[in-house]
Amino acid sequence: MTRTVKLFAGLGIATALAGCAAKEPVFFGLPPVPVTASGETDPVGTGRADAADDPAIWVDPANPNRALIVATDKKAGIHVYDLAGKDIAFIKGGLVNNVDVAGNIVAASDRNDGVNAHIALFRLDPDKPSLTSLGRAAAGTGEAYGFCLKKTAPGEPLVAALIIKDGTVRVGPLTMGGAAPTFTTDWEAKVPTQAEGCVFDGDTLYVGEEDAGIWRLTRDSASLVAPVDNQRLVADVEGLATIGHKGQRYLLASSQGDNAYAVFKLPSMDYVGRFAVTAGSFGATSETDGIEAVAGNFGAAYPDGIFLAQDGDNAPKAQNFKLVRWDRIAAALGL
Repeated sequence: MTRTVKLFAGLGIATALAGCAAKEPVFFGLPPVPVTASGETDPVGTGRADAADDPAIWVDPANPNRALIVATDKKAGIHVYDLAGKDIAFIKGGLVNNVDVAGNIVAASDRNDGVNAHIALFRLDPDKPSLTSLGRAAAGTGEAYGFCLKKTAPGEPLVAALIIKDGTVRVGPLTMGGAAPTFTTDWEAKVPTQAEGCVFDGDTLYVGEEDAGIWRLTRDSASLVAPVDNQRLVADVEGLATIGHKGQRYLLASSQGDNAYAVFKLPSMDYVGRFAVTAGSFGATSETDGIEAVAGNFGAAYPDGIFLAQDGDNAPKAQNFKLVRWDRIAAALGL
């Protein structure tokens, strides 16, 4: 049985421009601490357009020091990069928006049909490397937009959250058996307006309603836990990610409206601080859509984890993704 939770945003929530953020922010939040990127990916293939969108990080289960970046060109398909940022594989997928990884399965929200939502699935061969299409899972009506996977143990069923552009959130299992993959809605929620970013932390799902803030959703409850206030968060609220550090879980959010990233403790949602990726050897980030973060030792370049952010303005080249050492962010925030 599908369970639906209806949500109602509170009054007095500050909003800014919908869609992509302006190049010059209208509002500025609390001053962020500066960090610089330690690397960047090759640009996506679609130039002169808002094309790069969302990244995910694959970690080798046999060698936790090895990782690959999987990221969308939302007008063309999915790229695979190594940690030096080299583009090492690509598969055409058309309008694939948000992406996530579980084991060697790559899944993305598929917007090729704006009336009926789908989830596109691929198998990652990290040794070639290559991506192979596994087909599409139908996911109900509406335009597929946001997407994330629950982190499950090897062998456990995949659980996905698909966000329809109108704010409908569908959560349920993804299965690979049969002629084509299938998605079944186990429970459903509806935030009031357009949403995209999402991330699981255990059984709890966090969703970014772009003009309103961050929602905490479970099967039986819903609450707006971090409103857009032009201090911590400036609309749009875009990508969300989680990371563990010294025994504490953190939620990171792209405060796209002023080119910063807000950090909160989990599960309390106590505000920790904000940071910005400023100009350095690899340039600053701005107008960030998707983000990702992963803890671990990935060699001398990233000894304590990686923060990854889409860069909406990588001129004169096409958009790309910037890599930041997590330990530098943690030190800047005093974690």
